[in-house]
Amino acid sequence: MVRHRATGRAYALKVLYGNHDDAVRRQIAREIAILRTAEHPAIVRCHGMYERGGELQILLEYMDGGSLDGRRIAAEPFLADVARQVLAGIAYLHRRHIVHRDIKPSNLLIDSARRVKIADFGVGRILNQTMDPCNSSVGTIAYMSPERINTDLNDGAYDGYAGDIWSFGLSILEFYLGRFPFGENLGKQGDWAALSCAPFATLTRQHRRPPPRRSSGASSAAACRRTQPTGSRRHSCCSTRSSPAPQPQPLAAPPS
Repeated sequence: MVRHRATGRAYALKVLYGNHDDAVRRQIAREIAILRTAEHPAIVRCHGMYERGGELQILLEYMDGGSLDGRRIAAEPFLADVARQVLAGIAYLHRRHIVHRDIKPSNLLIDSARRVKIADFGVGRILNQTMDPCNSSVGTIAYMSPERINTDLNDGAYDGYAGDIWSFGLSILEFYLGRFPFGENLGKQGDWAALSCAPFATLTRQHRRPPPRRSSGASSAAACRRTQPTGSRRHSCCSTRSSPAPQPQPLAAPPS
């Protein structure tokens, strides 16, 4: 955190270390210029980029509650509110043809007023940039959709928008369970092969048991994680946001 001397206002400062050649600097500058125009209540505001001592510094809106990483949200009304805010932010980005590609709990920040915002666009890309197509392996492996991990499913092509929805659904489920849905060790140390099989192995185990009674919120999260090869049948932001709101009834305790 840094403070503006004249006003005392707090900001977050992200420093990109390392030697960056001119081409990389120009690319980062273009992305920052785009992100500075992004104004939405669920998006962390980017105020600008500066160079100091060979380092690139990005000045961002400060969120005093930190990230949601490692937090369990068992109360469904609060979880629904978090989901609503994050979906609104993703929908805004998608309308502007921006794919985040690294939606995960540590990139979702909260403040003391319980406002939730999407952060860290260090790997966000503009879809129509031909220099960086969406089939590149940018992002955190554990939260990638199956079609991104296993490129044999679709010859390396996938729907970047649907990939963000998968990551969103996985994050919401993690908040409720209080752990990574496919196993804590897999989430932290999993490799490409193990993670590409995990969703299907989980579904197989679930099909062997009688189907549990799920809330509408759990059903929406499941729809976000549909495993079609290209993500084509996965819910979009608009369809997910228009799903029926969860009923005001307590959820069953998550499995231990």
